[in-house]
Amino acid sequence: MEARRLTKMALLTALLCISAYISFPLPFSPAMVTALTLVATLTGLLLQPKDAFIVFIIYVLLGAVGLPVFVGGTAGLGKLLGPTGGFIFSWPIAYTLLSVFKGSKKSFFSYAWRSLVITIPVVYLFGVAGFMIVTKTELWAALPVVMFPFIPGDIVKCLVASWLATKIKI
Repeated sequence: MEARRLTKMALLTALLCISAYISFPLPFSPAMVTALTLVATLTGLLLQPKDAFIVFIIYVLLGAVGLPVFVGGTAGLGKLLGPTGGFIFSWPIAYTLLSVFKGSKKSFFSYAWRSLVITIPVVYLFGVAGFMIVTKTELWAALPVVMFPFIPGDIVKCLVASWLATKIKI
């Protein structure tokens, strides 16, 4: 791999790790509001699909082996297999798909609608399913806890990441 490509991947991996610390809890949910979504979307938009996938696999592996890189400085297999683990497992898939389907034209509108219709449904599909399995919760009880309150913020973060992706020259 060329140095420039590796540097981009390393920087975005580091930003993912750092952004997980920019978070705050909601009293009714095990999930947290975090800047991680913004950086994850940016990663999918800035990198080629293979590179995006590698970055997210590295991020998940770093957390799995115990480095405190998950939301709120958490780590470990317990986090991956816990109520919010489905969200973490969704990221390599959701943001690699975004990278695959982002299009060739660097356009805010194109990036915005693609990030909204690709990443949000995939992340919530995995996240809600994982929450329901781990907590043995029914769908209609899970949605107001781990999905509905987060959608407006996720929309804003997708829009901000889309705008940033059109301005960053890498």
